[in-house]
Amino acid sequence: MSLHVDSGPSTRAPVPPSRRHGRPRPGRTFLSWLDLKAAPYLLISPYYLLFLLFGIFPLGFTLWYSLYDYDLAGTVEWTGLGNYTALLADSAFWNAVVNTLGMFVIATVPQILLALLLANALNKRIRGRLFVRLGVLLPLVTSVVAVAVVFTQLYGRDWGLFNWILGSVGVDPVDWKAERLPSWLAISTMIDWRWTGYNAIIFLAAMQTIPKDLYEAAAIDGASRRRQFWQITIPMLRPTMIFVVLNSTIGGLTLFAEPTTFYGGNVHGGSNSQFQTVSMFIVEQGFREFDYGYAAGAAWLLFLMILIGSLINFLLIRRIGGRK
Repeated sequence: MSLHVDSGPSTRAPVPPSRRHGRPRPGRTFLSWLDLKAAPYLLISPYYLLFLLFGIFPLGFTLWYSLYDYDLAGTVEWTGLGNYTALLADSAFWNAVVNTLGMFVIATVPQILLALLLANALNKRIRGRLFVRLGVLLPLVTSVVAVAVVFTQLYGRDWGLFNWILGSVGVDPVDWKAERLPSWLAISTMIDWRWTGYNAIIFLAAMQTIPKDLYEAAAIDGASRRRQFWQITIPMLRPTMIFVVLNSTIGGLTLFAEPTTFYGGNVHGGSNSQFQTVSMFIVEQGFREFDYGYAAGAAWLLFLMILIGSLINFLLIRRIGGRK
């Protein structure tokens, strides 16, 4: 029979981790630093390298071009701000600016309003919601050339559908390509048809993140659906609206594909440049007139237009919901 004697709680101090496992090796410290500190930067570095190569470098190179009289023949002559002063006095450039701003306003404002209404309708319980939501994205995946062919036929002067509708109510046919405002309207409908569904899906995704408790509390207080939309949905969509508006501003001010295909691939923008945009003007100067310095200066002025337009729209959208 063995006798077990309890000697009480142990008074030995715990062995430090460094003594249990030995001293940390220098290689392990470096690997820990590499894993915790350097690895995130290595993982995101491809994006910044591509942005540096295809974003920052072209901007700087274009700025350098804009300070020279540079043409295809190889003539390189320093002009400083000469290209910019010539552009500001060029009536063709200002014509392109007016056309760009006009089509931007006509296309973007209805597009965002329609996208909001469409997203609100898709957010309700309806039959076949998935197919309807997928259907609104079909115009986005349609080829721009195919869209231009269809809309060119719809806006035909002699046999177009829209002129037939106008003629049925006693209105004379409209030459949609020969006049400025009709051509703006025709091109704007092409833009709205392609991009309204895309913006609606973005608004729909944001609407589905709004807590349902807010609507239930508003309904208990007697708020109608219309008031819930303007007092709850719109203010909660402010960050998404900022993104959509800025994205639409960039796309609207760099408009190129729709007006170019509307006129059969010609960047002149009609017989009298009545719907030539700034992007079309840049391509015409750079690849038709081979005046690369002049085109580069126009590109930088377009860049400043986008910055100013984005800032104005950002400040306007921030006021939604009472925020100053």
